[in-house]
Amino acid sequence: MNSTRSGHLSGAQLKLIAVFSMLTDHMAVALIHNVYLTSGDLSPGSIRFLRNLYILMRSLGRPAFPIYCFFLVQGFLYTHSRRVYTLRLLLFGLISEVPFDLALYRTVWHPSHQNVMFELAAAVIMLTLFESIRSVRSFRIAGRTLRLSRPFPIVAAFLSSILCMGIAELLRLDYSWMGLCLILLLYVTRTSPKLQCATGAAFTALFEPAGAAAFLLLYVYSGQRGRQKKYFFYAFYPAHLLLLAAAEAFLIRFWS
Repeated sequence: MNSTRSGHLSGAQLKLIAVFSMLTDHMAVALIHNVYLTSGDLSPGSIRFLRNLYILMRSLGRPAFPIYCFFLVQGFLYTHSRRVYTLRLLLFGLISEVPFDLALYRTVWHPSHQNVMFELAAAVIMLTLFESIRSVRSFRIAGRTLRLSRPFPIVAAFLSSILCMGIAELLRLDYSWMGLCLILLLYVTRTSPKLQCATGAAFTALFEPAGAAAFLLLYVYSGQRGRQKKYFFYAFYPAHLLLLAAAEAFLIRFWS
């Protein structure tokens, strides 16, 4: 991890904050919105209270994604195998898709919104392409070696990222192009924690104002990994969605 940071929160602590933030967000959708706010059997006062609670819980859930984006960049930089990293994210994306759709949309398949694991996998692919293209200085064509001007690989690398963002939008990935753009910004500003946090907060505020608060936490990141089990954060994602889907189904049946 980055040893130049001097904060107090470890990677494990920040990831736990992100987990509880995400859980709060998904509870708001699955339990408050899908169970109670869609019911017509509540008094106006109860509806007002639940709407305020829903807004509060969703606001508390917004910092989760920027924190995951930050650690996605860290994982990309330090992983032993980017191919394995991508495949792991895709695997957990596949495992999580049905629980995601059940918990948030009460259906087995909801094609217009894919879970966040696919977004993170797309980000690793985007960053891999970005690094690969940026490092190209020449190529051979018709037996001749053509040397590229200095700006060309950088421009081409950014164009490849824009293409990835367009594909993310077409596939309806969670946070779509905006999520990939945030991850790219966190990657290109990675050598300056202050700039990284300022840029990340400013961009996040454009589409998730409450999510910008994540960068106050990331600013005090110590650069240390902390104690964490490798697959806990992967497994928690489909597990909590499945439990929320079960709780939602039970409450709907009980409420009706």
